Amino acid sequence: MQKYVLSELDSGERVISERVPGIRSVALGFWVGAGSRDETDAKAGVSHFIEHLLFKGSHAYTAQQIAEIFDGLGGELNAATSREHTMVYARVPDGHVQTALDVMTDMVFAPAFSELDAEREVVLEEIAMYEDTPQELVHDLFSEAVFGSHALGRPVIGTADVISSVTRRVLSTYHRQMYAGGNVVIAAAGNIEHSKLMRMLARSQSQQRPPAGGPRVRRPLVKAPPPGFRFARKDTEQYHVCIGAPGIARSDHRRFAASILDSILGGSASSRLFQEIREKRGMAYSVYSFASQYTDTGLVGVYLGTREENLAPSLEIASEQLLDIAAGNVRPDEIARAKENLKGRIMLSMESTSNRMSRLGKSLITETELLSFERIIAKIEAVEPDEVAELAALLFAAEKLSISGIGPKERVFRAAARRINPSVLARAA
Repeated sequence: MQKYVLSELDSGERVISERVPGIRSVALGFWVGAGSRDETDAKAGVSHFIEHLLFKGSHAYTAQQIAEIFDGLGGELNAATSREHTMVYARVPDGHVQTALDVMTDMVFAPAFSELDAEREVVLEEIAMYEDTPQELVHDLFSEAVFGSHALGRPVIGTADVISSVTRRVLSTYHRQMYAGGNVVIAAAGNIEHSKLMRMLARSQSQQRPPAGGPRVRRPLVKAPPPGFRFARKDTEQYHVCIGAPGIARSDHRRFAASILDSILGGSASSRLFQEIREKRGMAYSVYSFASQYTDTGLVGVYLGTREENLAPSLEIASEQLLDIAAGNVRPDEIARAKENLKGRIMLSMESTSNRMSRLGKSLITETELLSFERIIAKIEAVEPDEVAELAALLFAAEKLSISGIGPKERVFRAAARRINPSVLARAA
């Protein structure tokens, strides 16, 4: 059974940890409730840009010192930004936790925002790289097709216009507002006692405390916009396609049925789409389903990349499989295999201190109930075939489906995608 301990610092951060005996490492994460959906259009990409700048020097450390210290510890240091949070995380030997916390605290709460123009160019290159990677870019187009002008429809990485012009003052103000103590969770998993972690954090924050402020309350998405169509013309060898719709929230009790649906549809090597499109017919190298869950909504969909001659038949197969599952044609062996797949992946993931830390931090920063492993397994086992079919019928109803694509000819793409949702193509004409 997982045993975690939860506390709160005087400065407002919540601290959660789990001791994992028998290992010599500790995974640490600073989770901040600041993501791309918290930005205005005029600040699109600021959360991600700040994540980059945290590594470029702080009040007490230069960028080179930060790199040298973690190299000297034999540790790992990285960061990531999503639509709803930013995370700075590390994994170090258990004897070096204090040093890691000292550096990470200073990075997170006292960035110098130095080397601004140099890092600006790095992020602009990253944006250009995404635009040259159609299998990634099509997902951003898909989010825009589903969520329209809402912030959830914008790329996490931001836009070149904003990144090329945003000022140090704007970055500093946003950081002060979003990196407030009450909007931060510190998570740890590994060979460390919670009381010792709290003492170490107190020592780190005696040098650098976070700005004052409580947790940020973001405005919920009351109703998703109507489904949309997005296409970008590029001279690619393949057409890259996403089809799908709004999903369910992270706290929705149907999330376990959604995971099983994802596994059956396209989330594993034995899934229907992988077998029917790739293995049996050789129509695609990459084909899969995906699901994202946010505080108040989600995203579900299918991706495939294929040549022009295979585009229409591949999309027809995908449509047929969605309709078949929604009609209740889910075999007992598919359900059983999906359940075992999920349980096995959870068990294997928990052998990683980084995964354990991420589970703790993400649950707390997103205000999601932290279930024990036993309850998770029980929830998975309790899913019935009709729940999976009902959810498929609800989420993948043809009239709800948005479509995004990248390829050389929009006319060809439209003709192939017409079977998926004719009404959305008619509106986009």
